[in-house]
Formats: sequence, C-alpha cells, structure tokens
Amino acid sequence: MELERVKVEKDEETNVIIGQSHFIKTVEDIYEAMVNSVPDIRFGLAFCEASGDRFIRYDGTDEDLEDLVVKNAENINAGHFFILMMEDAFPINVMQSLKEVPEVCRIYCATANPLEVIVADAESGRGILGVIDGKPTVQVESEEDKEWRKEFLQKIGYKR
Repeated sequence: MELERVKVEKDEETNVIIGQSHFIKTVEDIYEAMVNSVPDIRFGLAFCEASGDRFIRYDGTDEDLEDLVVKNAENINAGHFFILMMEDAFPINVMQSLKEVPEVCRIYCATANPLEVIVADAESGRGILGVIDGKPTVQVESEEDKEWRKEFLQKIGYKR
C-alpha cells in the first residue's frame, strides 16, 4: 500500500466539506440538502463512484465551483467520496442536513483552512484515510480569550 498527500486546491475563503458516501443518488440528495438548507447557496459538488462506471458525478449552483470540485476530485481520485465547495455560506449552515442524507457515511472535514487529503492506494482500490486540516495549537485560551470568543459568537449571530 502507498500513501499520498493530495493538496485541495481552493481560494482562501472557500469552505470545503469532504465526506464518504456510497450510492449514485448521492449527488441528487446532497444537492437537495444544500439548497433546502440555504436558499440561493453557491456551491459545487463532486462524487466519485467506486464501482460500475466509476464516473466523477457532479452538480451545483455555481459553474466555477463545479469546475473546482471536479478538478479536486480528479486529483484525489478515491472511491466513494464527495467534495463540496461553497461560498457565501458556511459548513455550519448545512452540516446537519448533510448528516441526514442517507448515502452519507461520514464527514472527514468542514473547513476553510488549507487542506490536504491522505489517500491510500492498494491493490483493492484507492480510499481516503483522513485529512490534514490546519495547524497545531500553540496554547490554551486565557480568560480574556474566552470573553473574546463569546463576544465574537454574539456579534456574528450564533449566540445571544
């Protein structure tokens, strides 16, 4: 077995969700989950089949993001995974809906950070083992940092 790190290509502000899924209907069901969660959301979605035609199936509401997810799906080239990229929306807006999609087995990450995917290549196929999402921590937050966090969440509307 060989391991490979694949860098996800994206703009700095683009949010990415990578997950594992298992059926051709993934594209339609994730599409519905996205537009039902955030009307007018801009996103691209690609799903890589692991058997049958083994196509990269894709859809979305933004042609540039569709092109970008297809390019990343080609680079990662693993079976039964999906990649979503969105702008002007955040993973927190769609995560619960995605988790309820019957085809979704797991979510590896939801981030705007620089991202690498760890892929295993074996005789039996190619699959995602995990992701590298961000840098290591540098310290424990102080009381002042806690206050900033709470005020920030209130400011952006996630807490009262």
